Amino acid sequence: MEWDVISSIILAAVRMAVPLLLIAMAELWSERAGMVNIGLEGLAAVGALAGFMLTYHTGSTWAGILGGAVAGILVNLIYAYATVSLCANHTVYGMAINLLAPALASFIYRVSFGAGGGLNQIELMKGVAIPVLKDIPFLGELLFNQTPMVYLAFGLVLFTNIYFRKTKSGLNFKSVGEHPKAAATLGINVIGIKYLSCIICGALAGIGGAYLTTCYSTTYTEGIVSGRGFIALAAVIFGRWNGTGVMAACLFFGLCDALQIRLQVSSAGVPYQFFQMIPYVATVVVLAIIGSKKAGPKANGLPYRKEER
Repeated sequence: MEWDVISSIILAAVRMAVPLLLIAMAELWSERAGMVNIGLEGLAAVGALAGFMLTYHTGSTWAGILGGAVAGILVNLIYAYATVSLCANHTVYGMAINLLAPALASFIYRVSFGAGGGLNQIELMKGVAIPVLKDIPFLGELLFNQTPMVYLAFGLVLFTNIYFRKTKSGLNFKSVGEHPKAAATLGINVIGIKYLSCIICGALAGIGGAYLTTCYSTTYTEGIVSGRGFIALAAVIFGRWNGTGVMAACLFFGLCDALQIRLQVSSAGVPYQFFQMIPYVATVVVLAIIGSKKAGPKANGLPYRKEER
């Protein structure tokens, strides 16, 4: 395989890993407080629609990113109230979000533009090249000539690692996911941190969805998230609930996605659906290999009742 082909696949892998990384980091922050949220697919879907709608009407991709974050927060507060305040089952309400949110996004889009309307498009976010560094062969294009959202996503990994390892508030945050009752005896606001984790999760998942319609695709289509929410769940497990590990997992899945697109182009006569399976097959294989090894927060998915001792 020629170097130009390899470099193009790697560049595409980084771009495709970014929405996965944002959504996976949303789940990481959620699970660090004991909140297992499988509704990422739905949160990303409403984020994608909000990002497209606001960019379409304002002409600002940053307004679209902000709108995606707000939309994700608002929808995820339903999950937060049900699971934190009502102590409902996390899996049930996560799936409810996956059913509700994409349907709501499709309904709003059809009401706004009509079911038979033409293709509505927006201008994507511009890249920001870092002077001098962008001229480094290959690495300059890969690391220093990207959209601001790429820098934000990888900067978030660094911030997350420092926050959870080096700060007192980060350790308090993690303690809620490990042993909430013990954390409460130390004066930590368990309920408040759980709600905060849901707000962060909603915002990041919504931004991940908005990335798809402001930095990746010029329009919104039904199913634009395409299972990325579920792949992000696998990335958190694959990355062992660690920011750097999650980033590596997302880059791996992004590489699988970039590879399947390249194979579709270069393999004429083979049904494209065969290659589209590659990222999902990789997800299943990864979970089959390491999914049985428990390493997540000990109180993950467990209801917290303040009155219980």
